[in-house]
Amino acid sequence: MSEIAAFGVLAVVLVGLLLVDLKFFARGREPSFREGVIWSIGWLVLSLLAGVVVYVVGSPEQAVNYTTVYFIERSLSLDNLFVFLLLFAYFGVPQEYRAGLLFWGIIAALVLRGLAILGGVALIEQFGDILYVLGALLILLAYRILKGVDESVDPDKNLMVRAVRKLFPVTDDFRGQHWFVRQEGKRWATPLFVCLAAIVAADIAFAIDSIPAAFAITQDELMIWMGNVFALLGLRALFVLVEGLIRRFRYLDQTIAIVLGLVGVKLILEHAHVIKLGPVQSLLIVLGAFAIGMIASVIADKRDGGQGGGHAPHPPAPAPDHSL
Repeated sequence: MSEIAAFGVLAVVLVGLLLVDLKFFARGREPSFREGVIWSIGWLVLSLLAGVVVYVVGSPEQAVNYTTVYFIERSLSLDNLFVFLLLFAYFGVPQEYRAGLLFWGIIAALVLRGLAILGGVALIEQFGDILYVLGALLILLAYRILKGVDESVDPDKNLMVRAVRKLFPVTDDFRGQHWFVRQEGKRWATPLFVCLAAIVAADIAFAIDSIPAAFAITQDELMIWMGNVFALLGLRALFVLVEGLIRRFRYLDQTIAIVLGLVGVKLILEHAHVIKLGPVQSLLIVLGAFAIGMIASVIADKRDGGQGGGHAPHPPAPAPDHSL
């Protein structure tokens, strides 16, 4: 199968799976924790089975690279999720509209990451030493996470949101799930469309952060995009699951920072021909870092009597102002 055909098949599978999530997972209501657990396990199993398919139709090396990228991007997708929910709360998006908005948010994220991957491959082919820059960006991101630099989103300062508000008057009425409505002889944007603009802007920032981490593992654009596809599937179910457990994984931020720092150093040293790690070794390092972080979190949680610890979702957003 050619690479173009493989991308086409993956895109069709992606749309089909997103529709399954949209139509069958707690449609129009709040999902239960049990549903979140079952669906999250299902998405994980499906994602790992995709690695088996890669092993069969591709190569063992591609399968391991896909799996490594998947685990890294899945951990980073937690921040995507918290920002999406922060924006839903900020714009007051009703529960019954969130699934559809999340669907388009994920589509936008994958399109933007696809473009970032293609752009990254082109840059690497033309300027090989750009890998040093990507490695340094990963180490800088790891430092910012480790130091707890505030990455919260303020939609009022979002350039894309401000552009939408300059181009269109904004109504407070959601009017179903429409992006625009006719009002007073003019075309008005609904809060749903403004929220989508904020989500797309967040997607751009996440693409800039996450794609270098994937390039630290492999320059195979198909495996990178495939890892991102499966990492972003089932985010609603994942949130239901982690909302109840995230406080007990108190060292999540530190673990993600360490993983990003390690793959950043690996990228720089490999390009400088100082070391050369195989795909299996890279996967074991990533899994080992996450295992250590989880074990340390469990031990700390037991020591504190099960009260949970450090990591929590972003703070509540301020009240929205839809005026121009």
